Amino acid sequence: MSLHVVARFVARSDSIDALRTLLLGALEPTRREAGCIRYELLQNASDPTDFTFVEEWADEAALAAHLATPHLAVLLEHAPPLLAAELDVRRYLAC
Repeated sequence: MSLHVVARFVARSDSIDALRTLLLGALEPTRREAGCIRYELLQNASDPTDFTFVEEWADEAALAAHLATPHLAVLLEHAPPLLAAELDVRRYLAC
């Protein structure tokens, strides 16, 4: 059974472009990872500070491997000063 993740990043109003650039940098390397089924970045149409990754992973092992990648480490290291709220990450299983 696949694992779904929704990760929400809320930028400070003066950091929207910087956060968008940082988040976009994670797309291609993540999409090439083994076990990555879906990895999309969305920006809220009515609130440009609101970015959300919608992810689908083959299993827990694939997600664990993703969490250990250098490109995710860079993202998580550089994102906090750009954020207006704490990162919100939620895991889901299909019903």
